[in-house]
Amino acid sequence: MNFIPHNYQRYCIDRVLNTPALGLFLDMGLGKTVITLTAINDLKYNRFAVHKVLVIAPKKVAESTWAKEAEKWDHLKLLRIKTALGTEKKRIRALNTPADIYVINRENIPWLVEYYKNAWPFDMVVIDEFSSFKNHQAKRFKSLSWVRPHIKRIVGLTGTPAPNGMLDLWAQVYLLDGGQRLGKHITGFRERYFEPDQRNRDRVFTYAPKAGGEEAIQQLIGDICISMKASDYLELPDITYNTVSVNLTDKAQAAYERLETEMLLEVDESTIDAGSAAVLTNKLLQLCNGAAYDEERNVVNIHDCKLEAFKELIEGLNGKPALVFYAFQHDKTRIKELLAKTKLKVRELKTPQDEDDWNNGKIDILLAHPASAAYGLNLQHGGNHVVWFGLNWSLELYQQANKRLHRQGQTEKVIIHHLTISGGMDEDVAAALENKTSTQDQLMTALKARIERAQGGAAQ
Repeated sequence: MNFIPHNYQRYCIDRVLNTPALGLFLDMGLGKTVITLTAINDLKYNRFAVHKVLVIAPKKVAESTWAKEAEKWDHLKLLRIKTALGTEKKRIRALNTPADIYVINRENIPWLVEYYKNAWPFDMVVIDEFSSFKNHQAKRFKSLSWVRPHIKRIVGLTGTPAPNGMLDLWAQVYLLDGGQRLGKHITGFRERYFEPDQRNRDRVFTYAPKAGGEEAIQQLIGDICISMKASDYLELPDITYNTVSVNLTDKAQAAYERLETEMLLEVDESTIDAGSAAVLTNKLLQLCNGAAYDEERNVVNIHDCKLEAFKELIEGLNGKPALVFYAFQHDKTRIKELLAKTKLKVRELKTPQDEDDWNNGKIDILLAHPASAAYGLNLQHGGNHVVWFGLNWSLELYQQANKRLHRQGQTEKVIIHHLTISGGMDEDVAAALENKTSTQDQLMTALKARIERAQGGAAQ
């Protein structure tokens, strides 16, 4: 595919090329990955300015996002990308395989620094989801700080920081400039620009920026941080679609393939009808989401891969609210259990009060089923991000559900995120919805192709 960058993307690429340390604070869905890869490609093959690049990313992103993005664009075909994931033996083998870009998950940064010590080989480091380095006491921050003098170029990618997250900027900016702009110590930074907010007699729980503090911080870091919201870029379409492709673990992949093959082989492709097609696709979509109902309607957990990717996606929104659509009741249950471990304000859309609270900024994650939220609800004042944890074949429901945010009164560009399993049935659904051809014929065509593959595999 030919990459024709938007004006803002071209600006960001130029800044990465010409700024040795840069924080790229872009809303999710604006193309941070292709911007960075384009700059790396230029630095490596046109300017000969970098030799070895390390990308640090959340685990699910590290598994597939960077390699798949490079495969998608014609101008990136020269880039060799190697993922250093899994067991220590696998990581070491990957690191000793020739490549241009090595991708590792952030939890393994302390191990990587210890592995190389003073022989640190990466002259450029990209931190995908930079806000995960906001804790100055975390091992990953301390480890990266230790090798920072060996890094010639560093890029931090994250969403636009929320006002209540300004205090978290200290650690991130420190990794960029070593404390030149916001100070060498977080205590001094906090004293200069913040004051206690929520507290009791002995302890301060939260801090709020002093009057003018937020503007002062932005001015200090403006030369090395680009902050852009989707609403700033009129050249973007009103809706931007962001597909998050999820790789299954080896164990989950084996379980998924076994169950999918068994289900597909039970159906004779030549006699499949609409009834059996609907039942079968329903089961396959449940498998993609990570759980399925057995014959007695008990929930059987199969994998957590999509849940993990969902967690990383929500984290990447950097505090921005999200309207989350689920497909099955067990999806909702598992999502609620996952989010219960966070500090996010989570609500299920049930009453007019939920609608009002969402629009008034009192809810971080609003869970809804597309069938119950497709018509009449005005949710455009509460956020601009829609996340589809699971998809269904109804184009009408899909479009109407997205219209809850994409409607008159919405002040920002709407970004629709799809979570899909690589090679899974939900990829077929996403493709059909994207092409606006979600019909019974499309469903049957996709199913028959999968049945033929299953039969071919069984015959071998």
